[in-house]
Amino acid sequence: MILSELHLRNFRNYEDLTVHFAPGVNVLIGHNAQGKTNMLEAIYALSLTRSHRTNNNRELINWKHKSAAISGIVQKTSGRVPLELEFTSKGKRAKVNHLEQARLSTYVGQLNAILFAPEDLSLVKGAPALRRHFMDMEFSQMSSKYLYNAGQYRNLLRQRNKYLKQLKYGQQHDKVLLGVLSDQLAAYGAEVVIARYQFLKHLEKWASQLHKKISLNAEELKLYYATQLKLNEKTTVEQAYRELLGLYQSHIEWEIDKGTTMYGPQRDDIHFMVNGKNVQSFGSQGQQRTTALSVKLAEIDLMKEQTGEYPLLLLDDVLSELDTIRQTHLLTAFQDKVQTFLTTTSLNDVARQLIHQPKIFEIEHGTLSKGETQ
Repeated sequence: MILSELHLRNFRNYEDLTVHFAPGVNVLIGHNAQGKTNMLEAIYALSLTRSHRTNNNRELINWKHKSAAISGIVQKTSGRVPLELEFTSKGKRAKVNHLEQARLSTYVGQLNAILFAPEDLSLVKGAPALRRHFMDMEFSQMSSKYLYNAGQYRNLLRQRNKYLKQLKYGQQHDKVLLGVLSDQLAAYGAEVVIARYQFLKHLEKWASQLHKKISLNAEELKLYYATQLKLNEKTTVEQAYRELLGLYQSHIEWEIDKGTTMYGPQRDDIHFMVNGKNVQSFGSQGQQRTTALSVKLAEIDLMKEQTGEYPLLLLDDVLSELDTIRQTHLLTAFQDKVQTFLTTTSLNDVARQLIHQPKIFEIEHGTLSKGETQ
């Protein structure tokens, strides 16, 4: 898929901007705090209906105005798709082909994008919550079913945790309702866990190949889904549901005492193993970065495999964080494969040599120069 046109109205420091992109590599050059990352944020939001930098929609709206809008034209194998997204104080509105979507979940997946920023290099060594967020964001773009089940699970989890606290402090006494919430939570939790397990198996296939190439065949990467359930390739959703429900039922008093849900996908993690060793605990910084790079790049092929379309690749000032070898592998991995948006303060010699005819835009104070192909 290709984002051929983007229009921003009152989004961050862009008051009124229309830009046409190249199908290959689009380079956004400018000093810090000029609006480069804001541009990538807008593309990411057009894809997922949310920012990767804030949960407060008000921060996306130019301070002089009460609403902001992002619209774009996506070229897919099935044809041309106009997308529109509006942010107001009352919430968000999304349109596909000029038709408003009743639920945002029906909008997500129209435009798929992979964001790779410096903080993503902490995917391996960061907190488990970072890796759970990674799974939810990426897998939701590939499967509307996953997006729905994960959303339902989060809503029920909030309800169950609130009720557990009420039971703990004597504000409620009815454990029958807790049983109902546990049953519903286990049903959606099982769907999420099985989908994550299966997606990670597919992701491992692509990431392992890339990691081996970057390490010059010296390292083998494996991904393990660390969950409280006993899973294997034959585990069904029904089996996972019964096991998770059993954990809730057998630990009722403990969870009431804690005032929170102690089991389920909100406790899960990913373990990255290189040559049989956990790279998070025992790997060098170089191995951790190579692993993160391999996993992020593997998403490109995984999305193509799952959706039939290559996603957009958003690279937010990530070249400055990589050495020459990893820069080379990153830049050659997406050439002639995916439409790419790259922000940087300047293109170094490696990038200039490896990027084929980039369309370069200069950004200053929320304005873009006319893109030039070099």
